[in-house]
Amino acid sequence: MDALKLIITILQLLCGVAIIAAVLFQSGKSAGLSGAIGGVADSFLAKNKAKTLDAKLARATKWMGAGFLILTLVLLILG
Repeated sequence: MDALKLIITILQLLCGVAIIAAVLFQSGKSAGLSGAIGGVADSFLAKNKAKTLDAKLARATKWMGAGFLILTLVLLILG
């Protein structure tokens, strides 16, 4: 049982470090004033938005956050 808790703790630590790295690599949402003013061009380019690196990092952050939450709940149940 202690080996399982150790493995899950290590996985949780790695997941936390990965979340931190993914968040730090993302660009800020307020990257420029032109994004707030030019709303028409934003809707035209929105179909390619899911393919950008920021969109992939945001999706990865959500999945890693869910994994971190699940690992935390498992550790709580085992503890």
